[in-house]
Amino acid sequence: MKVLIADDHPMFRKGLRAVLATADGIEVVGEAGNGVDAVRLAEDLQPDLVLLDLHMPGGDGLTAIRRLAAGSPDIHILVVTMFEDDDSVFAAMRAGARGYTLKDTDADEMIRAIRAVGNGEAIFSPAIAARIMTFFSARPAHPFPDLTDSERNVLRLMAKGLANDDIAGRLSLSPKTVRNYVSGVFAKLRVASRAEAIVRAREAGIG
Repeated sequence: MKVLIADDHPMFRKGLRAVLATADGIEVVGEAGNGVDAVRLAEDLQPDLVLLDLHMPGGDGLTAIRRLAAGSPDIHILVVTMFEDDDSVFAAMRAGARGYTLKDTDADEMIRAIRAVGNGEAIFSPAIAARIMTFFSARPAHPFPDLTDSERNVLRLMAKGLANDDIAGRLSLSPKTVRNYVSGVFAKLRVASRAEAIVRAREAGIG
């Protein structure tokens, strides 16, 4: 497995390279000190995996992740950073990272994460995994997650028995816009009529 290390701290890169030198089947093919160089080297060297810090000079980690995900989708990205706040974690995941671990992770766990993400799996360090579980367990589940907020509002008023013109007035929308939302609701709920949509909504506790 070919690995590129991207971090702006030379001592951390040196330490990580030393750890990986003890792991069979893993070869460090390059190092970068900023996001711009990370993208350039990844495109030149085509590693299987990039180990990437989020906050680096000369092009931040998130921008590098986005560029790599768009231009080299076969290269997997494992974030290795000091930042474990929710914003950093989810921003990295949205940008295209396949894993997220902290710099204080022990050597065995780091190698395990590298092997997993390099082979196409998604992995998080225990501390990050716990934060993700807490984040999602605290979020209320929507019965129809494919609906947009606007479509969900229209469905709620449909379920209360309002006609399209009344919904338009209630939501300050044009009748045509409401009809478009209703059509979207029908398609996403896979129903053929207003009555079916209302039944589905009421069964889910909407309206």
